[in-house]
Amino acid sequence: MNKKKIIEVCLVIVILTLGLAFFISLKSKFPEVDSKSKEDTYNLAKAKVLKIHYDDLDVKEKPDGYEKYLRKQEMDIQILDGIHKGEKFKIRNTIQTVEVYYIVVKEGEKIIVNMTEDQDGEVTSIHIYERARANYAYLLIGLFVISILIVGRRKGINAIVSLVITGIVIIKGLLPSILKGYNPVLMTLISCAIIIACSLILLIGINRKSITAALSTLGGVAIAGVIAMIVGSSAYVTGLAGEHAQTIAFTYKDLNLDFRGILFAGIIIGALGAVMDVCISITSSLYEMMDIKSDITPKQLMKSGMNIGKDIIGTMSNTLILAYVGGAIQLILLLMVLNTSYTQIINLDMMMSEIVTALAGSIGLVWSVPLTILLVILFREKK
Repeated sequence: MNKKKIIEVCLVIVILTLGLAFFISLKSKFPEVDSKSKEDTYNLAKAKVLKIHYDDLDVKEKPDGYEKYLRKQEMDIQILDGIHKGEKFKIRNTIQTVEVYYIVVKEGEKIIVNMTEDQDGEVTSIHIYERARANYAYLLIGLFVISILIVGRRKGINAIVSLVITGIVIIKGLLPSILKGYNPVLMTLISCAIIIACSLILLIGINRKSITAALSTLGGVAIAGVIAMIVGSSAYVTGLAGEHAQTIAFTYKDLNLDFRGILFAGIIIGALGAVMDVCISITSSLYEMMDIKSDITPKQLMKSGMNIGKDIIGTMSNTLILAYVGGAIQLILLLMVLNTSYTQIINLDMMMSEIVTALAGSIGLVWSVPLTILLVILFREKK
């Protein structure tokens, strides 16, 4: 590792440390909420189904009434982790088949159970909580990392580190600051600035190219945020259209969160990756052109940049909008099944939220193109 690279890595560490220190230093604006989790009353543990002794699916004669919608399984399980690791229990799994989602287990399957304990630490009851799916998530993460390393080589390592930094900033910085009552949009823009700076230093280095790309990316996501705020506020979008937001609002009323601001923050974060990609692509192309043809005029640079931008805008806007449409496909299907009229659909809070989310990010993406070109020309003139 050469001296320049060491300086860049040190700078990334300093930026990340200062950024996290800023978020940690923020004091909560809300009274302390009783955050006692369910893990204080029961323990989650991984278990394996050893043997199923009884499954009434095999019973030919079904009872009448509500009982016919119930299915029962009795099984032996072994706890695989936690303080009760290795212990075996016999449990019953009662399934209500009228429910949309229920869990039917098989022998050898791994599950997550919750165990209620008494004061002496003895298990008093065990219920199936979920299927054990974590290994599949780890498998996909592993394949993703391996794919980046195979294709990207050294740049791939930088990309992985950049992703890790992004995750740390969002989980340890942005989300806690929102829960403390601070403006979600402002906190998101600060988080984006940290992510952009660290990512571009790692991927491009410290030079005019990275500074140009950083400023244009921040400008692009800021445009997306401003448009989302103006249109969303004018259309009285509440930010409470999603069931998760409603659950938080109902369960933790004392938090008094700005759900509309959280929606706008999500739009900015969602647009960040695509905007950064566009800004880096255009910046790299224009600086390459200036290296090849040093006497290129600002007008020629603007024309070439816009030609490059037009090609990128088409594909990246599609990518961004299709990503949001993919996330809203269940909502769209529900509205189609209910035979909802156009007037109803277009005026729904949840539909307006999706429209603002998709289009505000795309508009920010589009305007990041001329912004990037102008910054390249500006930095060139000051060279």
